[in-house]
Amino acid sequence: MGDHQNQSLERKFILSILLTAVIFLAELIGGIWTGSLALLSDAAHVFMDVFALGLSFVALKLAARPVDDRHSFGWHRLEVMAALINGISLLIIAGGIWYEAVQRFQQPQEIRSGEMMLIAVIGLVVNLVVAFVLREHSHAHAEGIEQRDLNVHSAFLHVIGDAVSSIGVIAAALIIQLTGAVWVDPAISVLIGLIILSGAWRVLRGSVHILIEGVPEGISLQKVADQMQQVEGVLEIHDLHIWNVCSGHIALSAHAVAGPQTAPEPLLDALNASLKTHFGIEHTTIQLESQPCAQSGAPCGAKTRAA
Repeated sequence: MGDHQNQSLERKFILSILLTAVIFLAELIGGIWTGSLALLSDAAHVFMDVFALGLSFVALKLAARPVDDRHSFGWHRLEVMAALINGISLLIIAGGIWYEAVQRFQQPQEIRSGEMMLIAVIGLVVNLVVAFVLREHSHAHAEGIEQRDLNVHSAFLHVIGDAVSSIGVIAAALIIQLTGAVWVDPAISVLIGLIILSGAWRVLRGSVHILIEGVPEGISLQKVADQMQQVEGVLEIHDLHIWNVCSGHIALSAHAVAGPQTAPEPLLDALNASLKTHFGIEHTTIQLESQPCAQSGAPCGAKTRAA
């Protein structure tokens, strides 16, 4: 991503954070004023959106910092650590919402449904505006291949999830206004808690998977090994490892057995070009060998090709 695109994206992130923060304050104050747990639950959801947007913005800034003697991969892993904290916070918030919902079922409270609906509608409109602002950058195109910016796309999905929650609050306000059934308010809160729990699970699963250096989602170790072995001059691929430094930053290391009379530099260029074209992998460390080393038994699934 070029400097101009980075600056444009940074400006849009700042705008999105400011708009979302305003909605958080409006729903927090509105939830207390109207007595609506659903609105307060949505405010909690919006707060996590502010956190997620801020996290993505910080990750964008940190990713631009150069490596140094103490951080050979830069500062990318801070994004993953913050995501882990984000996921744990979401679990706590969902639990708090459900606890309060049980209290509201047992002791219903009066709800100002008209004001509740107005605030929720404003929140929905702003969420849709923020989603539109981020949507353009959630997918990028490079060399004719569509590539997903996982960092921006994650923030985009957070905002879409909050828009869905706002629709639930609007529906609850409308039902309460028409029927007076105040139990709908904590019922919608339970649903919002489920949405938050779903988001927490995705965030925790993704961050833990990266921290244990699992193979990135959407990439098959077998297919990568097979594709590398299709490159002319490669006899065998072994000791293959693929992992995420952070979301969207994939690294690969492997040993490649080269055929006789194979020039090393053109072979490495061909391997790197194949990995970038087929899998979007650019950060590679490939060791060329004339025969399999002692580590050739490492599981990568590729079969040896005859010279």
